[in-house]
Amino acid sequence: MNDATRRLRYLDQTLRLLYPGSGPGLPYSVLPHPLLPRRLAPRRWWHAGPRVTLPVDGSIAAHLGEVFGVAVRTVVHVRPARRANRKPVLEAYSGGGLLAYVKIGDTERTRELVANEARALEGLAGQPLKTVVAPTVLHHGQWRDLAVLAVSPLPRPRLLAGRRRVPAGLLVEAVREIAATGGAEGAAWHGDLSPWNIAPGADGRLLVWDWERYAAGVPYGFDAVHHFFQRALRRMDPPTAARACLAQAVRLLAPLGVSAAQARRTALLYLIALADRHAADGHSPLGPPATWLNPIIDHQELIT
Repeated sequence: MNDATRRLRYLDQTLRLLYPGSGPGLPYSVLPHPLLPRRLAPRRWWHAGPRVTLPVDGSIAAHLGEVFGVAVRTVVHVRPARRANRKPVLEAYSGGGLLAYVKIGDTERTRELVANEARALEGLAGQPLKTVVAPTVLHHGQWRDLAVLAVSPLPRPRLLAGRRRVPAGLLVEAVREIAATGGAEGAAWHGDLSPWNIAPGADGRLLVWDWERYAAGVPYGFDAVHHFFQRALRRMDPPTAARACLAQAVRLLAPLGVSAAQARRTALLYLIALADRHAADGHSPLGPPATWLNPIIDHQELIT
């Protein structure tokens, strides 16, 4: 089964979950094409491919219309397969403008993640952030037996040739500011400060979304190490990326004032925490830890 088939199968499951009603429907299209499914959007005359008709009454769109007090049209993201935190994600539009991004918790695990993101964003809303721009919670509630979180869209970053890489200094300041939000609980981290979850804003601040893994009480610098590791995984296999993570830890964390010994220990603890996360999710995107983690932590005295 190829990726397009998996995505379309999951889309079909999602639509049955979110649009269970009957009666008159509206036409939608799989974009950019059923062979490359990425979004299900309201159909326009120029769309190629088959028409998908979704009922309005009793749907998530109708529910969001009640929440916001306006007629809502939705765009459904066609999610990749084999993701532990995979959940329905929608864009809610009204009057041609983007109103909100909406996450749906449809399993016990994803309901926990949605609830954690809501708590994180509500907590951040009361903090005087100067470097980081986070979404605000517009609605957090329940529809049927599903958790529903609607957050504000962040300003669209100006793109030159694709998404711009975040300047190193801005990333350091963002890591420092996020860590400070932990308060008495100690350093906090975003939990997934990956390149695809951040973008430099037009005003010089950092746009940061997807806060569902936010947590406090972790070693200072976890976000910086995670960002490096996720970038490394784009060009290296997991064992090589893990070794690079440890090798570059001192350079990565020096701007944060972390000592050399503590930097290496932080990198090791991060990799262990990531493996624990995957184990808790029942997901092994990097393969068994014995292949990418154990070889670099065996015989390390830094974590004892």
